[in-house]
Amino acid sequence: MMTTETLHRTRDTGARVLLGAAAAATVVTLGAALLALFVAGSAAAGGALVGALLVLLVFGMGAFAVNAVASMMPAASLLVALLTYTLQVVLMGLLFWTLSTSGALGEQVDERWLAGTVIAGTMVWLTVQIRQATRARIPAFDLPSGDPTGGES
Repeated sequence: MMTTETLHRTRDTGARVLLGAAAAATVVTLGAALLALFVAGSAAAGGALVGALLVLLVFGMGAFAVNAVASMMPAASLLVALLTYTLQVVLMGLLFWTLSTSGALGEQVDERWLAGTVIAGTMVWLTVQIRQATRARIPAFDLPSGDPTGGES
């Protein structure tokens, strides 16, 4: 029997989009660390690994926090996203300042590979997240369960 009733699926929470972005950034940043090890030595690999950790921790925590808020309270998601972005910039600056004042940059951690890995990881994360988010079928609202036409039988 054919019907025009739409199928009700559970709402995609967007976690798949974020996991895809995190996976792509992980592959790129760990690849940069391997490249740094073979091309420039252990200090470069250390810089690339620190950069990989910065990208994955800062962007990961921020993106998953915004996703959690957006799924529970959609009206607050823009405010939380702006606050999270600001906190990510501040945290990244504090982490770079801490590395700089600790004396680790230069000897144990190559700052060029660190910066390059953070930039590459950020660009890959953003590109994959935007691409997957625009292709994901995440509805703006959920239909109420029951009669899909809203009318009485």
